[in-house]
Amino acid sequence: MPEQDLILDAGPFRIGVRSADRGLLDTLAFFYRDSVCDDGPHVLDYAVRITRPFGVRRYLRPQVRFEIDSLRPFEPHPAENAYPMYEWGLNWCIATSAHHLLMLHAGSVAFGDRALILPGTPGSGKSTLAAALDLHGARLLSDEFGLVRPARGDLLPMPRGIPLKNDSIEAILAFDPAAPLGPTYPKTRKGRVRHLRPSAASVARQHEPAVARWLVFPRYQAGAAESLQALDKADAFRRLAFNSFNYKLLGATAFHAIAAIVRGADCYTFTFSRLERAVERLAELAADAAADPSEPDR
Repeated sequence: MPEQDLILDAGPFRIGVRSADRGLLDTLAFFYRDSVCDDGPHVLDYAVRITRPFGVRRYLRPQVRFEIDSLRPFEPHPAENAYPMYEWGLNWCIATSAHHLLMLHAGSVAFGDRALILPGTPGSGKSTLAAALDLHGARLLSDEFGLVRPARGDLLPMPRGIPLKNDSIEAILAFDPAAPLGPTYPKTRKGRVRHLRPSAASVARQHEPAVARWLVFPRYQAGAAESLQALDKADAFRRLAFNSFNYKLLGATAFHAIAAIVRGADCYTFTFSRLERAVERLAELAADAAADPSEPDR
């Protein structure tokens, strides 16, 4: 089939995607169903192509390539992994260029206009928690990137498909058997992956920033009882700076932005194993704040 173009609205970014891969285009339509821009010309932040290499590879173990501005920053991937390659490629584009924003390695959700940030390294459970909170009714801001405007200190939403890896897939299906999951990709470089489509309500509000109110550092531990413990602000600053992609690059700008987040947020560590109970405990933070008459407007 000939190449087709899609323009996707991803929060603060406009993404152009050109491809002739029908499976990829259908999968993008599933995940970005409420974010396809079809109302005229757009200025693009990133113009991406997903193509098949020429030659024998078109027929023997087919592959796909990710292209951005005529560059090919990655080795080709198996053709069946075109959608994960697109999402990971877009992450690379943002991480290497969007330095007007402070980028946190964190999942984040919002209750109204107040954000709960879940920073963590791979395996901490941040993506699984963000996915379950979105299914529970919180507003998904992001999974991979917490995008902070340094001058204002607020987070810009970028709700996209959440990549659930290996056992996290079954954990989300146990939490919500009707969870809107996309195809299974059994052989990626990160193992078995399946993406959760963000709620329509989250996408509808993807241009509404949120202010950090809770900073929770999760740690999944099999069999552990849920334990939410207050965290010293100095330790919270150190941990959040460590979980920033571009802290060193932004220097003093990042220092002041992270200091403002930590100063305005309640900071915790959170050990958990039971996803349903973990979501209930985190949702209680928002409920307690809403019920507190002394809680200031933010």
